[in-house]
Amino acid sequence: MCFVCFVVPPSDTSVSAAPALVTGGTGFLGRRLVEHLLAAGRPVTVLARRADPTLTARGVRFITASLDDTAAVTAACAGHTTVFHTAAKVGVWGRYDDFYRTNVLGTRAILAGCRAHGVAHLVYTSSPSVVYNGRSLANADETLPLTTSCPSPYPLTKAIAEREVLAANSPSLRTVALRPHLIWGVGDPHLVPRVLARARAGRLRIVGDGTNKVDMVHVENAVDAHLAAESALSSPQPDLPAAAGHAYFITNGEPVVLWDWINQLLTALGEPPVTRRLSLSTASAIGAVCETLWRLLPVQSEPPMTRFIAAELAKDHWFNLAAARRDLGYSPRISIAAGTAELVATLRAARSASYSLP
Repeated sequence: MCFVCFVVPPSDTSVSAAPALVTGGTGFLGRRLVEHLLAAGRPVTVLARRADPTLTARGVRFITASLDDTAAVTAACAGHTTVFHTAAKVGVWGRYDDFYRTNVLGTRAILAGCRAHGVAHLVYTSSPSVVYNGRSLANADETLPLTTSCPSPYPLTKAIAEREVLAANSPSLRTVALRPHLIWGVGDPHLVPRVLARARAGRLRIVGDGTNKVDMVHVENAVDAHLAAESALSSPQPDLPAAAGHAYFITNGEPVVLWDWINQLLTALGEPPVTRRLSLSTASAIGAVCETLWRLLPVQSEPPMTRFIAAELAKDHWFNLAAARRDLGYSPRISIAAGTAELVATLRAARSASYSLP
């Protein structure tokens, strides 16, 4: 252990009223995090491509910039005790350079800003896909190595960024990486809407034998984990706390059989369950063909299938929470059952409201 760790304690790691910067603060996770920070009376700045008038009216300061604007991103860190870096370019398809510019260079700009402006804590939102290895992951823990080979640029670039965030950990800048898996809940703009749209269009297929188990995390639990991580980093002890410089899987701790959960959700919403199937080998072959065509054709949308999607839909992806419970004090607050019931009720109400419109 470095000697400086014992002789240079952080100047002031209290976070009870400390100003925080949230990158991606208008996104699904980022906005919920901003809401919790505001409720705690914290001064909040959001770095996003567009300001949100409803948050501005509540006192949130906006810095409008994209993550590839290095100067703006670096400057945005000034005056903050904690940076929550939730923003990223997400998706399973696209040009590697585009993902690299946002996810890697954007994170480097955040790190430079934290160092230049004396930020005490950096909580980085990573992804479980950073340990992609093409195999099923059952009860996987943080000892898995970061991926260096993946058919999607998102995991590759997030893995590079996570590695650099953790390597930057020091007594003056304490860093931690969180890996929330499949964030969902009321207001989710990605996971559930995409499943519903594909199911209603008749384009959803069970890939594999349909018995694979996956972890998900309710958005409120994901927010709790981010705040718990900040609290863990803020320990006044002169030595670095256990969480500093480490990554943690964040889930509900309740793995579900993916296709059972999807069909239960569809049935609760009055939609027919998914019954048509594709073998993993067939789905992977279709994905490879789609990837080739999408590279050759001037198509902007994501392919309907890729090799990465096929693996995600067919294989186990659930994780051990022991480290997060131990080092962060993380405990999932919203259960799968409670979150699903709330989601179903909200979607039913929205559908009823749309039917009643003149």
